[in-house]
Amino acid sequence: MNQTVFFVTGNPNKAAYASEQLGREINHIHLELEEIQSLNLHEIVSHKCQQAYKIVKQPVIVEDVSLEIDSLNGLPGPFVKFFLERMSLELFCNIIPAFASRQATARTVIGFFDGTDMQLFEGVLPGSIAQSPSGSRGFGWDGIFIPQGYASTRAALSPEDDLKTYSILKPFDQVKTFLHSKKM
Repeated sequence: MNQTVFFVTGNPNKAAYASEQLGREINHIHLELEEIQSLNLHEIVSHKCQQAYKIVKQPVIVEDVSLEIDSLNGLPGPFVKFFLERMSLELFCNIIPAFASRQATARTVIGFFDGTDMQLFEGVLPGSIAQSPSGSRGFGWDGIFIPQGYASTRAALSPEDDLKTYSILKPFDQVKTFLHSKKM
């Protein structure tokens, strides 16, 4: 039996993509949730899950992302969306000093909460920050993040390579296995 699960996001395309990846209908709901200030992505997602469940009173899925630059001690981390709201991708590339490592880690945590069971699933994609933005696909920081093993940003990857890297970054396979085990 498939119990209704709500993906809480401001982007209805994310819910549609989640439905496709999970092989089941995931309902979309847009809620303005408080985002706690933390560098710990697990804490942020757990907090969002609990808030969302209190409102929806049905099982919820939320996600958040982090872009952690080694030479900046893991910053901007989960604050990356706030950085990108305030600066261009070009300026973002330039905040890394010329002598510093451009190594970075992209991370996604997807949380599930049904009022009792909190589960967190993490996807990690190592890579680096480009010297300057490139590519026209993707969103957010895709134009400056070069996945490990590639020579171009996610925004410049072929659709096939984009899907390969996205499936590493977004842990939908883990979520799918979990929902199946709960017979949801």
